[in-house]
Amino acid sequence: MAKHPWSPRVIWRYTLLQLPGLALVIMITILACRYINIPRLYAWGIVILWAAKDLVLFPFVWRAYDTDRQEHANTMIGARGLAKDKLSPSGYVLVRGELWRAEVRKGYPPIEAGRPVHVEAVRGLTLFVRPDAHEDQG
Repeated sequence: MAKHPWSPRVIWRYTLLQLPGLALVIMITILACRYINIPRLYAWGIVILWAAKDLVLFPFVWRAYDTDRQEHANTMIGARGLAKDKLSPSGYVLVRGELWRAEVRKGYPPIEAGRPVHVEAVRGLTLFVRPDAHEDQG
């Protein structure tokens, strides 16, 4: 039997975040049964389809709920980019086709616009960079 990459914690997170939507669907179907007179069988069918949708989608979206794995958390580390502004000490860099806020790591001189940079760390949405010794731009 193949081992699945998701942990019980990921399944629990996903389930808890699906409950408000399921509760809303149940409330709407109860109101629909009461005021629109839809058959209860249809109402239960809607609720079951809603829950089935969550089960079917889980294998495709589970990574969004897996915040515990650190090995994939900072895939920007080691990436190369291009300074769009003068980084003295902060500005913007272009990395993998996206514009990021960046700061020069302590101990490195300011980086002129147009010069290549190397990402050494990430904190939130800020990249910490140093001048790149290579002249190829990423």
